[in-house]
Amino acid sequence: MKIAVLAVQGAFAEHRKMLEALGCTVTELRQKQDLTQDFDGIVLPGGESTVQGKLLRELDMYEDIKSRIENGLPVLATCAGLILLASDIVNDDRRHFGLLPVSVKRNAYGRQLGSFHYDGEIKGLGIFPMEFIRAPYIEVANQNVEVLAEVDNHIVAVRYGNQLAAAFHPELTEDTRFHQMFLEMCRRKIK
Repeated sequence: MKIAVLAVQGAFAEHRKMLEALGCTVTELRQKQDLTQDFDGIVLPGGESTVQGKLLRELDMYEDIKSRIENGLPVLATCAGLILLASDIVNDDRRHFGLLPVSVKRNAYGRQLGSFHYDGEIKGLGIFPMEFIRAPYIEVANQNVEVLAEVDNHIVAVRYGNQLAAAFHPELTEDTRFHQMFLEMCRRKIK
């Protein structure tokens, strides 16, 4: 299985390492030309959503990636990736892909000093180690969005059709189950 990881900014190397450990071929998307290849899923990593959104447009990658996700390409979005997907950002006027019907709050837990670790339940996976770094959370999710995890009554992981999104960084742990959940979505799409 071939997975593309957006690699214009952020924590893409950690996703690549985890996906390769799970047997995937991984390609990094750094420029428009990288989008000429086929892949079975895409990862939108953590980092700085404002910078990533700006670079996607400047590098002329935005429309292609948005179109692929709209047409069913499975996507795993973590932290900033969740913000890129969200249809609404409550504390920011910018919108990016806007494909995930949720309202997200950027830097909801504060700046870098507000980073923390939490072991919590993820639907279908059990207890999972969650690393939050300048993390958002979902304030409101459309009724068709499946909530997978909450921390202190805030939604931190969801699934919606071909989109799997988390406010935390599963790639910064040794636990591969969240990525495996994503790869299962990719396998179902391939069949």
